[in-house]
Amino acid sequence: MRIDVFFSDRVGIAQEVLAELAQRSFNVTAVEVDPPHIFIEAPAVDQVRMDELRAQLMRVAGVRSVEPVGMLPGAQRRLYLDAVLASQPDPIFAVDEAGCVVVVNGAAVGAFRREEASLIGTSLEALIGNPELLRELINGGYHLPVCEVVVNGEPYMLETMPLHEAGGRVAGAVMTLHAPSRMGGRMSALQNYDAGGFDAILGSSPEIEQLKQRAARMAMVDAPLLITGETGTGKELLAHACHTGSSRGSQPFFALNCAALPESLAESELFGYAAGAFTGALRGGKPGLLELADGGTVFLDEIGEMSPYLQAKLLRFLNDGSFRRVGGDREVRMNVRIISATHRKLEDRVSSGHFRQDLLFRLNVLHLHVPPLRERPGDILPIAQAFLSRACTQASRPPMRLSPGACAVLQANPWVGNVRQLQNVIFRAVTMTERSLIQSEDLELAQGGAPVQSDGAGEIATLEQAVADFEKSLLQRLYREFPSSRRLAKRLGTSHSAIANRLRRYGIH
Repeated sequence: MRIDVFFSDRVGIAQEVLAELAQRSFNVTAVEVDPPHIFIEAPAVDQVRMDELRAQLMRVAGVRSVEPVGMLPGAQRRLYLDAVLASQPDPIFAVDEAGCVVVVNGAAVGAFRREEASLIGTSLEALIGNPELLRELINGGYHLPVCEVVVNGEPYMLETMPLHEAGGRVAGAVMTLHAPSRMGGRMSALQNYDAGGFDAILGSSPEIEQLKQRAARMAMVDAPLLITGETGTGKELLAHACHTGSSRGSQPFFALNCAALPESLAESELFGYAAGAFTGALRGGKPGLLELADGGTVFLDEIGEMSPYLQAKLLRFLNDGSFRRVGGDREVRMNVRIISATHRKLEDRVSSGHFRQDLLFRLNVLHLHVPPLRERPGDILPIAQAFLSRACTQASRPPMRLSPGACAVLQANPWVGNVRQLQNVIFRAVTMTERSLIQSEDLELAQGGAPVQSDGAGEIATLEQAVADFEKSLLQRLYREFPSSRRLAKRLGTSHSAIANRLRRYGIH
């Protein structure tokens, strides 16, 4: 039985309590003293003897109660601690101040491929194989910057946390090994937490529905996919939907814009780098996106801007799944699906010598083309309404509506920036308009976009341009009679800010 003796703290009381048990020849297997409690484990004590023992212990000066308990607190803490450690998928182990292992979890046993008993007492130097690591750990107060270590040929990022006693003395450290693939999964979850599947692609026109159906079929084919389309059409959104709909959907998804980074930085981001690869590199090296996305997908946006050197390195990876880190000499092999995208015609880039033809063949196994917004005018207003609702929520505005004039202007605009431009126009109108009804002038499209060709309707290129010309002529004529923005706004029955914006836009002073 396990017993909790509750007492008023005084010198020698624990010794007197234990003496009572010893006098009755009870075998005590565990004792925990945590004033004002003494916890005792005595297997031979049954309920009858417990009643006798309680009566005897209550005669000890200062003892206030004697009650049975289910488990000693220390044993309970150890049980829960073991359960917590066992539940962690990352290898975790603790070392004492001498750098010897005192605790390991199941994942660490698997990573080191040794029995738990053989790991306990092993030095950090023998475990990791780096003689400098323990010295750096001690000199750093048992705290190290995150660095890469290799365990049984597998790379891990090592994270340390010092352990302090109540008085502040360092008693060792807890060390966690993060596999690149698990780090990649966490990073991907954070970066893509709100990215959806094909339902996140706005639009219900026949063109978009056909694209979704074709993409859903291609998503299940585990082969490179090339997505083409103008800037702002949502190629990355489609790429993520294809990843989500594939057998790799539960694995990491990472994107890299090949046009946004110089060659050296893009190489280290994609392929990672080894220890000491260049000045300013993290000590111990750093895994790249291909390692972090092992089992998942890497999306290479603007692939047509990739340098010839990186094209050759990517081609090698597509051929056999292997590569070397920057500054490294060890071959790394990963299982990653490559989805790429471009707004350029890669065939023209091949003809001009800026893109490798053999790489194009490897990337263009599967192909999707996203039509521009102007080729599916039926999607403009539904997408605008969706962006309007989203913008009102983001800007903490009450629900707003589009006037018939605003709808006409939206449908007439050429949208050279496609869905992204439409989203920006709606968001700007929501944040800058005071009224709940958005008018055509609130969209600020008079000077945006390239006009489409006239189809015989006189000199008018677009409805947008016609509205702008009429508006400018009207303001120029009335401004002579009402030469202030406030008076003119009152005459036209609109807000002062709306008139001031138009006067600036048309250069009327």
